[in-house]
Amino acid sequence: MKRFNKVATTPNGGGGGGQTTPASDHGNDVVSRVPEWKCGLNPMKLMGVFVVLVMGLSVLFSVSVVLRDPPSDVLWTVVQARNLDFKVQKAIRLESDLPQPVQVPKDKLLGELLPTGFDENSCLSRYQSLLYRHGTPRKASPYLISKLRSYEALHKKCGPHTDLYNKTVKDLKSGRYSTTPDCKYIVWISFSGLGNRILTLASAFLYALLTDRVLLVDRGIDIPDLFANRFQKFLGYFPWISRSALQPYVYLHLVHDYDDQDKLFFCDQDQTYLQKIPWLVMKTDNYFIPSLFLIPSFEQELHSLFPDKETVFHFLGRYLFHPTNSVWGLISRYYEAYISKADVKVGIQIRVFDRENGPFKHVLDQILSCTMKEDILPKLNPHERIISPVGKQKTVAVLITSLSSGYFEELRNLYWEYPTATGEIIAVYQPSHEGYQQTEKQNHNRKAWAEMYLLSLTDKLVTSSWSTFGYVAQGLGGLKPWILYKPENRTAPDPPCRRAVSMEPCFHAPPFYDCKMRRGVDTGNLVPHVKHCEDMSWGLKLVDH
Repeated sequence: MKRFNKVATTPNGGGGGGQTTPASDHGNDVVSRVPEWKCGLNPMKLMGVFVVLVMGLSVLFSVSVVLRDPPSDVLWTVVQARNLDFKVQKAIRLESDLPQPVQVPKDKLLGELLPTGFDENSCLSRYQSLLYRHGTPRKASPYLISKLRSYEALHKKCGPHTDLYNKTVKDLKSGRYSTTPDCKYIVWISFSGLGNRILTLASAFLYALLTDRVLLVDRGIDIPDLFANRFQKFLGYFPWISRSALQPYVYLHLVHDYDDQDKLFFCDQDQTYLQKIPWLVMKTDNYFIPSLFLIPSFEQELHSLFPDKETVFHFLGRYLFHPTNSVWGLISRYYEAYISKADVKVGIQIRVFDRENGPFKHVLDQILSCTMKEDILPKLNPHERIISPVGKQKTVAVLITSLSSGYFEELRNLYWEYPTATGEIIAVYQPSHEGYQQTEKQNHNRKAWAEMYLLSLTDKLVTSSWSTFGYVAQGLGGLKPWILYKPENRTAPDPPCRRAVSMEPCFHAPPFYDCKMRRGVDTGNLVPHVKHCEDMSWGLKLVDH
C-alpha cells in the first residue's frame, strides 16, 4: 500500500504538531480515506468486518459512562494508558473499595451542567471537587445544558447494546448503510500522551454534539501493541476517493502530520459530505476546537453553546473528566496534607523539551524571574536572616510538577535559607518526580492525572510553553496562567513569561486555508475570537473579544 507524502512540519517536541504550509489548490479531494484492498475481495465488506473486529477487541465504550452509574474505576478508562500489572490493579481495586465519607456541596451539579441520578459513592470526585475550588464557579449556558441532556437521550437511544446500535453494526459488517441513518457514530482512537488524549477526547465530544453523533471511545492504547501491523496500517495507509463514492465509514486523520487533503475536514462542503456517513473513525493528537469555530455551518450553534468563548474546554472538561476514587484519593490526600491550609496556593508546571536530563540553571532562573517580577512569589531578602513579621504571617504553598526533582529542591532551599522581603512563609512541595515520561505505565498516568488536577486547584498558575499537561490544568481550573516562554540556546528568555489572554488550550497544528477563496490564509485573523497562541505563534486558541 502506498503512503501519501505529508506536508513538512516543524517538530515541537511535545506531540502537538508544527507549522504547515497549505497548498494553493486543493482540487476536489475530500477528507475520507479507505484502505486499498487486493486479491479481488469486496473492500466494503472487508472493512466493515475489520472495523467491527477492532471495536470488539478494543472494548469500545460510550463516553456516556459519565452519565450513568459505572464501577468506581470505569471513568479512568477515558484517560487510561496501557496495561496495568496485576499488583497495581489489585492495589487500585482495594483502595477504591474502602468506604470514604461523602461531603456534597450545595451546587453539586455545577449549575445543572452534570446530570442527576448518579451514584455519588461510585465517583466521589464528581461532587467533592467543588469543595476544593474557590470563588464563584462559571455557569454554563442554558443551551449547552439542554444540548448535553439531548446527547444523553441520544446515547440512551443509540448507545452500545441498544437495538439501533446492533443494527448499525450489523449493517457495517455486511457493507450496507443508509445516507439517512437513525444513529451515527464517531470512534475516538486512543493516541499520544495523557494530556493530548484528554484534549482530543474533549474535541471529539464537541464534534459529536455538533453533528448529533454518539461518541465511542477506544479504551486504551494497548490495541496497537497487540495488533501492531494490521491496526497501524488501518490508521496510516489510505488512498483518496472521490466525493461521489459514499460509504458507511470514513477515517479522519487529524494528527499533527496531516496533509492539506486531511485538513479539508475543516471546510463546510466536506462537513456536508460527512453528515451522510454513519461511522467516522478519528485519530488525532490536536485540540482542534478553535478551527471548528471557523466553520460557517457550526458558527451559530457554537455561539449559542458557548457565549463565553474561553470556557469551551472548562465546561467540557468539568462534564467529562472525573477522577476515579483511587485517583481522587491521591488528589484529596495530598491537597489536605500540604496545600489546603495555605493562604495562597501557587502551581508551577515545568516541562523542558530537552534530550538531556535536568535540572537546568537557565530554567530555574527563568522561573524565579517570572514568579518574582509578576508578584506570583515574594522576593527574597538575602541580606537578612530574620525579618520580624507584622501581624499574622501569610502562608504560601507552592506546588511544583516536573519530571525532575531539581527545581523543587532549589526553590525549597532558597526559601529555607533566606527570608522573604515581606515576611511570608513559603512551603514548596512536589508530589512526584518520575525522571522521564512513561506513557505506557498506568501508575505513571495515575500520578500525572492527579497532578494535573492538583494544579487546577491552585489560585495562581505558571505553565510551560507547548505543554498539554498545563493546558488541561488551566482549563479545568478556569485559570489564566502565566506562560513560561520556550528557552532558546539554553538561555533564559527576557521577558521570562506572559499572562495568557484566555484559559483555553492551544491548537498546535491548525490549517491555514480559506475554504471559500480556496487559497492559503492566516486563520488567526479571520474572526475576533480565534487568535494565535501566546506560546506558539502559529497555533490557534479561543479568546473572548
